[in-house]
Amino acid sequence: MKSFTKITGLVAPMDRANVDTDLIIPKQFLKSIARTGFGANAFDELRYLDKGEPGKDNSSRPLNADFPLNHPRYQGATILLTRENFGCGSSREHAPWALDEFGFRCIIAPSFADIFFNNCFKNALLPVVLPAEVVSLLFNDMYACEGYQLTVDLQEQCVIRPDGQSYPFEVDAFRKHCLLHGLDDIGLTLQDAEHIKAYEAKRRVSAPWLFDTAY
Repeated sequence: MKSFTKITGLVAPMDRANVDTDLIIPKQFLKSIARTGFGANAFDELRYLDKGEPGKDNSSRPLNADFPLNHPRYQGATILLTRENFGCGSSREHAPWALDEFGFRCIIAPSFADIFFNNCFKNALLPVVLPAEVVSLLFNDMYACEGYQLTVDLQEQCVIRPDGQSYPFEVDAFRKHCLLHGLDDIGLTLQDAEHIKAYEAKRRVSAPWLFDTAY
């Protein structure tokens, strides 16, 4: 998993509340459990004017000119600014996969749905909770300034505006450690690989019947 320490990146808006996971990645794209291939269909119903289907060539599909993430000024954004209860709905892990592959490393909102919030940390995305009034201030700044950037510092747990104003955010210490070091559940387990091998070797001696090959 990619680590997250500190980024300075372009900010893009998703200026609506209660964005559910089906809007982030529609249900017809959930046939694969690979972690890649979903970025092209992130926010599919908002980005395009026709209905998306798996395997469809997106390059020839009509774009929705009113959708902010299609605007040139937001291309290459790594920070998504949104409103309360982002990621509500079903618990699909495909949602953070799609956002990550789209290019986002951090999502800032007043609140998140619990399961989506947890899934973000397992997939190299940093969900940052800031007060609603601060989020509104950041929206105003972003709309007023093309190319608006923020710095998100996980080590110091703060979001920094271009003028230097800093806003602290809370993050669980264990999740922070994992994200700083790029450790998902598998990575955490592999840290104990030698102990696991030693235990298995010991069990082969003490209980060899458990390791007999069945035919």
